[in-house]
Amino acid sequence: MPNLDRAPVVASEFAPTRVYLNTAAVGLIPARSARAVRAVLDGGAAGLPPDFFGPVDEARAAYARIMGVSADRVAVGTSVVGYCALIAASLPAGAEVLTAEGDFSSLVNPFHVRGDLKVRTVPLERIPDEVGPGTAMVAVSAVQSADGRLVDLPALRAAASAHGARICLDVSQAAGWLPLDAGEYDFTVTVTHKWLCGMFGLSFLTVPEDFGGLLPLAAGWVAGEDPWASCYGPVTEPAGTARRFDEPQSVACVAGARSLALVEEVGVEAVRRHDLALADRFREGLLRLGHEPLPSPGSPIVSVPGLGGRRAALSTAGIEVSDRAGSLRAAFHLHNGPGDVDRLLDALER
Repeated sequence: MPNLDRAPVVASEFAPTRVYLNTAAVGLIPARSARAVRAVLDGGAAGLPPDFFGPVDEARAAYARIMGVSADRVAVGTSVVGYCALIAASLPAGAEVLTAEGDFSSLVNPFHVRGDLKVRTVPLERIPDEVGPGTAMVAVSAVQSADGRLVDLPALRAAASAHGARICLDVSQAAGWLPLDAGEYDFTVTVTHKWLCGMFGLSFLTVPEDFGGLLPLAAGWVAGEDPWASCYGPVTEPAGTARRFDEPQSVACVAGARSLALVEEVGVEAVRRHDLALADRFREGLLRLGHEPLPSPGSPIVSVPGLGGRRAALSTAGIEVSDRAGSLRAAFHLHNGPGDVDRLLDALER
């Protein structure tokens, strides 16, 4: 299989000056997005009126195609935590919410701060087995940020269906490399600044066709059926689609979502095969060096206990990774190639 980093469409979009293996923290921005953001900034400096809605709807439609749902089921906002707070607010007092140990705070904290919900936390691998008749919602990340472990999605869907539980799936570490059908879950939430190669400050929410009991608590003028008629006083007619959950977005952040078109052009399945091949190459190299990575089969995120302290020295050497609780975390994406893996291994060996 040809390396994606050498594919013309990828090579023309990325030219990092460092070995960048930190997509699980912040993804690289492709050239098309950088050009679009600069154009927005230049337009603002020149006094040109921004287009508040056209680029947002383009991003909404692109994300909907990537996630296999209608654009009418996609809301565009600014953060995962804001949308998780909206979902948490929809639950009745006393409802049981099942979460995974050590999951990302933006997902789980809104359920905890309610104070009147029964939040139950279990090991990730136990999530499907712990769904019971009293479970109202499972809130879990498809891929764990700290170490790249995947939740068993088919087992989770089966368990939730059997017990009538709803699912809130955070796909921030999955969307862009893991093929997903958002229609198989009640809610999905994601940021765009990781595997979708967008910018901080833009998020997506997918909802059921009946909106899943959500109230547009944070609805402002952009969430009205006619936004320009919704600028003053209460929004009397929310949009008839998931746009009723839209938040006012940064025009520059939305311009950065041109990266979604790149993900579509390359194809999520092709990205998955490429990313996993690089991660497996790294795992094999680690074992040869006598290092045991944490188990994360089928994930492009590889964490190595005890090596997190090497992050600063690696950065000085031009290699970017993360330090997560003492583990070195490397994340491999479409702009990386085998040479990046080998350079990291060589640095670790030295």
